Amino acid sequence: MLFAVVIAGSLTTSCIEEYDPEGYKTDRGYILATNDQAAKAPGSFNNFVNTITSTLCGQFTYGGSSHYPYDFGYPSFFLMRDVMGNDIVAHGNNNWYSTWYACGTGLGPQYARCQIPWTYYYAWIKSCNTVLALAGENPDEEKMAGAGIAHAMRAMFYMDLARMFAQKTYAADKSAETVPLVTETTALTDLPNNPRATNEVMWAFILSDLDKAETELANYKRLDVYTPDITVVYGLKARAYLTMEDWANAQKYAKMAQNGYSLLTDAQYNDRKKGFNSPNESWMFACSFKSDNPNILENDADSSWGSIMISEVAASGCGYSANYGQNMLIDRHLYETIPATDFRKKAFIDFNIDSMDEKGQIAALADYTDDAKGMYNTGQGASPKGVGGITVKFRPNGGEHVNQALAFTVAVPLMRVEEMYLIEAEAAGMQSESAGVALLTTFAQTRDAKYEYGTHGAEAYYNNSTSKFQNEVWWQRRVELWGEGFATFDIKRLQKGIIRNYNGTYHLESNRWNIQSVPEWMNLCIIQTETNYNTACTNNPTPVKPTGDSDEYVW
Repeated sequence: MLFAVVIAGSLTTSCIEEYDPEGYKTDRGYILATNDQAAKAPGSFNNFVNTITSTLCGQFTYGGSSHYPYDFGYPSFFLMRDVMGNDIVAHGNNNWYSTWYACGTGLGPQYARCQIPWTYYYAWIKSCNTVLALAGENPDEEKMAGAGIAHAMRAMFYMDLARMFAQKTYAADKSAETVPLVTETTALTDLPNNPRATNEVMWAFILSDLDKAETELANYKRLDVYTPDITVVYGLKARAYLTMEDWANAQKYAKMAQNGYSLLTDAQYNDRKKGFNSPNESWMFACSFKSDNPNILENDADSSWGSIMISEVAASGCGYSANYGQNMLIDRHLYETIPATDFRKKAFIDFNIDSMDEKGQIAALADYTDDAKGMYNTGQGASPKGVGGITVKFRPNGGEHVNQALAFTVAVPLMRVEEMYLIEAEAAGMQSESAGVALLTTFAQTRDAKYEYGTHGAEAYYNNSTSKFQNEVWWQRRVELWGEGFATFDIKRLQKGIIRNYNGTYHLESNRWNIQSVPEWMNLCIIQTETNYNTACTNNPTPVKPTGDSDEYVW
């Protein structure tokens, strides 16, 4: 909830302190500020509204230390979730994301990693609650947009928490427990006896917040994509109804969310200077790392999104991806299923390049980057050596290859219109498969002009929990949205397993598991200090790491 900040001596770190825009905390962390206290804060209402989105990335919110390269905000959860599956390999020795990649007891309630989502998400929720308390139940015109932003963001945060912590999705079990709800009206006396809301209660609450946001943001004109507007509310509703398997509403809102946006072209997707680092007509919502952010100013900018996901700054000597051998690789099988005619394949370096000599590699790498020699050196610094599978999807700012502080000062997409096209297609197809196939084919052919429906839907995916059609949509989501935080959400929603061990796999030894159902580590545990203090709060089982690698799967 909002009070678990000091970690017991048995945990792996010492004091963990939450971000507090009001400077108001107790020995148990956050408590809700009173309206009077908040109203007296400098800048008052608008400052509190700005806090909701300005703290999404760039701050050391979790540990207060500059040496945790998983403590840079909302996009860090993309990686924590995605490496739990099979589409991203957390490459290299002692990768900072190895706890999530290797899973097991390190994600249990007695360990500090378990604290990270609790600290971040409830701090963000607290900021939303403060704004809503100030705005009141019926906000006046001056506070209407601020209330709408708070309602939209709170819905987004609780939606993430519900999908991360519930052992079953809403569609599978409405009574499954998510997380405790804390709102602007929650009393301090309620916190020690605040049970986890069921899926039914939580998703009703999320939709209620989004309904309010839809009204409050109806006339709001934002200045940039760093705050939500009505289209983002539509997008969040599409995500919610997709999870709930309310196909008609998912299709409706996904279609509404597309208004005013356009799909990325090949040139935009693979732009060496602006690719996935600058807002464009595809991006609906984003956050941005700024030059004066602690994540950029401290620790040579190594504790930032760019350090982990931008691989083209070898000349800087900094960056975990570029220089320290900790690359985030695409799963080799997923890569090999992408046709050469699909322009998204160019966002990942061909594994076959590793079989060439140095001269051949550098020549081949020129097809991917303006710093081919630097990328070769990046591969040489990896363990094992090689450039195969390294992503160039997320480009350095302006194509900068030397100054990492400039290169890592980038924006990160939190919602793109491509996701809405895929939600619309899936939702339509679950009502009328032919309609869904038509929408999916139209979308896919903007990526690969030679695409024909059925190419990927027949693949086993280790179980038959979904139809050929949904498998086809899922493959498109896996490729299109790679690295953007959807992997575990889709695995849980579709009741899939993971396949890490097969002939030619690049997944690390002792982590090559083939599991036919949703892995238990995708149901995050609640930090023990929460359940100790909040006696009504239950917990998920501590995940157990498989005892050994699985036999190779044969595709």
